Amino acid sequence: MAPSGSGSVTRGCKRVLHWIPVLFISVIVAWSYYAYVVQLCIESVENLGEKIVYLLAYHLFFIMFAWAYWQTIFTKPMHPLKEFHLSYSDKELLERADRGESQQEILKRIVKDLPIYTRTMSGAIRFCDRCILVKPDRCHHCSVCDKCILKMDHHCPWVNNCVGFSNYKYFMLFLAYSLLYCLFITATDLQYFIKFWLSSLPDTQAKFHIMFLFFAASMFSVSLAALFAYHCWLVCKNRSTLEAVRAPAFRHGPDKNGFSLGISKNFRQVFGDEKKYWPVPLFSSLGDGCSFPTCLVNQDPEQPPTPPSQSPPKKSGGEAQQQFPAKPLRESQSHLINSGESWRESKAPADGERTGERTAAAAGDPPTGTGHYGACRT
Repeated sequence: MAPSGSGSVTRGCKRVLHWIPVLFISVIVAWSYYAYVVQLCIESVENLGEKIVYLLAYHLFFIMFAWAYWQTIFTKPMHPLKEFHLSYSDKELLERADRGESQQEILKRIVKDLPIYTRTMSGAIRFCDRCILVKPDRCHHCSVCDKCILKMDHHCPWVNNCVGFSNYKYFMLFLAYSLLYCLFITATDLQYFIKFWLSSLPDTQAKFHIMFLFFAASMFSVSLAALFAYHCWLVCKNRSTLEAVRAPAFRHGPDKNGFSLGISKNFRQVFGDEKKYWPVPLFSSLGDGCSFPTCLVNQDPEQPPTPPSQSPPKKSGGEAQQQFPAKPLRESQSHLINSGESWRESKAPADGERTGERTAAAAGDPPTGTGHYGACRT
């Protein structure tokens, strides 16, 4: 019993320690609120109109920043659906099988009905030994949370949470609004910082708060600007931080642009189709987090080559044959794929059937005779 109790205490201490960075940020923000509202606006700004404008604008940035930060912290990361978990019989088969080819054959049989395209760098099925599941595309196991996270970007200590599919939009808005918050404070505090520095204003308690507020806000602005710019680049390229470090591997090999659909579609995959929700910390991302449209630009070696006498099927004609049934696309995913020229399906032929190629979210392998999923625009 002692070891078990000791382990429980250790885990409890770790959970408390993980909240220290969040507490630090919260204390800094609470002090900045007091310094700006009380010491700067109420005590130092004399012009009433200027004071009102400063307070209204400040509270707008503050509310949006706090809202996005809250959502990033307390939105639970999404985990793979039950379809990706091994059944009891499959677990037993996997345990009895020899490591290597035997286990891979079992996993290949399991994933043949799942929309999975990525592999390990050695070409094996991505399997999590701790969660006992087949990893969906872009899913990774977090060592801190000890769970598999859908479209995991990174584990952020400043929010004590995994940043992934469920809260990546909130994280982007948190960076954006925290940057605007710091820039606004720096810009409006500058003239009073200079006056105190040159001793043009009386030496009061507000002097320390206003001068230190300027230094803190300007330093945070620099670091936040760099981090926000980096994540904007990732959004435009449709990559996570993990994928930027190591390109996702497909059957044909690593491809850093495998999930890129073009800047517009990449942006809407994170922020959604409705522009009114883009600046608001409410969930509007497209898809389910388990499957993503892909843009494979290389020939898939597991597909039979196109016969020389047979021309490859066009993107807008011919019926795409699915090699295994997959669950239907969510409406938001289907809209993302079909809204652009390169992903647009042609009108139905005489028999009324829809034509055009499917994407990774709806079909398993590329249609026989091609290894492409439409044009890749980056």
